[in-house]
Amino acid sequence: METDEAAPCRHAGIPPATVVDSVVRLVENLGAHPGLLAKHGLTQQEFSNALPAAIEQIRGRRSAATGARQEFMTVMLQGLVDRGIASALEVPKPGADAVYRLTVDGLGDVAVIRKGAPDGTQGSVNWNVPDWAQETYLWWVFDGMKRNPGSEVAKGVSRLRKVFLTEDRKMLDGVIFHNDLCGTPGRLCPKNEYAADFGDWRLPPPCVYVMPDHDPDASSWNWDGATRRKFPGLLLGAFGIPAETAPLFTGHVGFRIGERKVKRTVITSRFGPANATTYRS
Repeated sequence: METDEAAPCRHAGIPPATVVDSVVRLVENLGAHPGLLAKHGLTQQEFSNALPAAIEQIRGRRSAATGARQEFMTVMLQGLVDRGIASALEVPKPGADAVYRLTVDGLGDVAVIRKGAPDGTQGSVNWNVPDWAQETYLWWVFDGMKRNPGSEVAKGVSRLRKVFLTEDRKMLDGVIFHNDLCGTPGRLCPKNEYAADFGDWRLPPPCVYVMPDHDPDASSWNWDGATRRKFPGLLLGAFGIPAETAPLFTGHVGFRIGERKVKRTVITSRFGPANATTYRS
């Protein structure tokens, strides 16, 4: 898919659409097998009535793994403190918004907003930039394997574009896609040679994208990736990538309004010298 080009990594085992359709038919047709249902103490009517709620429960269990996401985010950002890149980390209290406050010498306080699936209001729309933040990043800690990471990033950026173009609020400085699945056989990453240890995980550098600044008088924002931020280079430094080469590993998001008010997006991911993938809508 073209949207896959928003990131260089790929999932090793995304099931083909035909296989997914077969599983859907299998689940839907279970109600036609009363003998099988009886072995599980169910009638056909009970199965039919409970199926929608059961599907929602499965989805809820998979999407609500906030404990694992919090552990990953804390280990990653504490790793920056341990390496001397940041001087302090403030972890959000239970029940509070998942906003991590990272104090960086020479930059100030950086806000990292932890989210899950990019393709959703909660994952890409429900956020606010804290007043105290010098730079703010949305970090998608997402282990879904239905689509390749690039397609997930593209869906999240599509929602962010609507916020960027229609809402009057302070915007993000960048977005990040990364979790403990990155670099494993399940999610193949071309940056594995730069992998570093964070707690019990050995991880490649994240996919980090600089977002544009909003100028109400413009019709194109960061289309060529000229916008610069400080935190991406510091984050990549935790993986041993020197500051002078960090731009070669830093992607960007750009928006443009063309003729007849057509809204366009560019997402470029960089993963080393002369290595980049680009998606344009």
